[in-house]
Amino acid sequence: MDVLTAIGTRKSVRAYSDKPVEEEKLRKVLEAGRLAPSAKNRQEWKFVVARDPGVRRRLAQAAHGQRFVEQAPVALVACAVEPKYVMPCGQPAYSIDVAIAVAFMVLEATEQGLGTCWLGAFSEDEVRKVLGVPAEVRVVAMTPLGYPAEGVAGAVSGLKRMVVAGANRKPLEEIVSYDKYQ
Repeated sequence: MDVLTAIGTRKSVRAYSDKPVEEEKLRKVLEAGRLAPSAKNRQEWKFVVARDPGVRRRLAQAAHGQRFVEQAPVALVACAVEPKYVMPCGQPAYSIDVAIAVAFMVLEATEQGLGTCWLGAFSEDEVRKVLGVPAEVRVVAMTPLGYPAEGVAGAVSGLKRMVVAGANRKPLEEIVSYDKYQ
């Protein structure tokens, strides 16, 4: 699968089978995050892999009751270990860097036939308590990781969907301008 196909076939999966994620596939997903670019190549991230059912249940509660976090065999939590660095453009690097890493992981998960659902709807303090994340570390994103349940809309199992260019997406002409903002 090429990158554009992975981008086009990736869907937010909210129902998972109980089939475990193979270690090799999990390592590839984590490797994709490790290889992501970051400001000044600082790589100021930490990825927590939650496999324990009790931990996933508590993460689901911290994610405002989104039960599919518990249902998936793995939950990935992406943290920024050094949130103070601000890029010369004025943007804090941590949220951008970690977001890029998570995006790479989501695309690799798609390549591996796995489903994800990027979550920003969670209590950072509660996730911090569940995982023992230090106060100075920011919890940026979370995603369940696993095989989509059969028959689930957005399932990537077998990647049988066709990529429909532009489906539910704004046209390029609406979001791109050249040489100046228009």
